[in-house]
Amino acid sequence: MNRYAGRAGQLLFGVLISVFLTACSPSYGPDQHGKEITARDLDGKWLVINYWAQWCAPCRSEIPELNALDQQSAAINLAVLGVNFDALQGDALKKAAEEMGVSFRVLAVDPAERFKLDRAEVLPVTYIVDAEGQVRDRLVGEQTAAGLTARLAELRAEAGE
Repeated sequence: MNRYAGRAGQLLFGVLISVFLTACSPSYGPDQHGKEITARDLDGKWLVINYWAQWCAPCRSEIPELNALDQQSAAINLAVLGVNFDALQGDALKKAAEEMGVSFRVLAVDPAERFKLDRAEVLPVTYIVDAEGQVRDRLVGEQTAAGLTARLAELRAEAGE
């Protein structure tokens, strides 16, 4: 009987470890403030992922629009995320985001591989990713909060939400 109790204990331990590991969400890496962004933070949300650079004039004028969209993001189950095109990291990323007036979260790790995004050849470029993690649109050029909100509504309607 001890042999079966030992196996049952091993099985229970294995199940608990599996549950624990499943609960640990993969990371998107740190944001511009060094705070880790987990998949749990973003799972089930629509994402607006914007690539920007300091030298990009349209990016500079687009940032306030993205900040405005970010202000309403919690109410519409959305996360606005930025990615620095020049792959700045650490203090350089924080400084660039501050200089640009970015108030939304900027990923230090490019999510292109995760979402199979093409490398942008022009800036700005914005991707809309649905709540299931599927890229639904790629928008090239300067965007407005109103335009993005309207496009999100169209895509959500297409998805039956």
